[in-house]
Amino acid sequence: MPGREDRREDRPDRPESRHERIADELRRAIAEGRYPAGATLPSEAELAAAHGASRGTVRQAVSALLAEGLVSSRQGARRVVLSTTPSQSFTELRSFAQWARAGGRTAGGLVLSSSWDTAHTDEAGLLQVPQGASVLRVLRLRTLDEKPVLLERTVYAEWIAPAVEALPEDCESVTQRLYDDTGLVFAHGEHHIDAVAAGTADAQQLRVRRGSPLLRVRRTTTTAEGRPVETSDDRYRPGSVVFTVRNSTQTNPLTRTRA
Repeated sequence: MPGREDRREDRPDRPESRHERIADELRRAIAEGRYPAGATLPSEAELAAAHGASRGTVRQAVSALLAEGLVSSRQGARRVVLSTTPSQSFTELRSFAQWARAGGRTAGGLVLSSSWDTAHTDEAGLLQVPQGASVLRVLRLRTLDEKPVLLERTVYAEWIAPAVEALPEDCESVTQRLYDDTGLVFAHGEHHIDAVAAGTADAQQLRVRRGSPLLRVRRTTTTAEGRPVETSDDRYRPGSVVFTVRNSTQTNPLTRTRA
């Protein structure tokens, strides 16, 4: 999902494989209206010929679009376009910047504040550190096409905090830079989604009225070995993003819990 940040959520923005490049080209074609909602994609054979790739590679690319809710399951030999708006799949981890680029958008970021602090009880549990352990708190504003859409309140574990602190304040993708600088891969994420009223800081930075409803995603991400990297409270401006869930009797990526 977008806000990890922006894991799979994936692997970092490493050089793309062939099927990922094909998937990106198809996403752009859908976003630009060359394949509007309700239209069918070319067949696997036609796509393979057009891209000079094997049908297996094309099948991988189309599977990514299926996971994102952009296309339907097979109808005859072709897939039907369901939406022209990419959504974050609950079955893979993606950074905010990766999600934005997949939809043909430009992601931006700006650190509003950064400071060392001690972990609160709940944060210590999520980061698997002793209560009172040192953590880095970062308040970051994220933008899409230069418009504010997301306010991230992220707490980083002490072991990775110095690398985060060294990043430029306007770093577009923390996920990518941490991979480039340290080799860190955000491998697993847990997300809890609810709604909250905008506080003073939320209203000011996201340009909404105080008390406006915001979509909140509380997330914790770890390395492939299960070592917690960060925990965050992400708040999205109304109307800025849509999270889409497609499930069936055979598969359901969501779990309902009490508030």
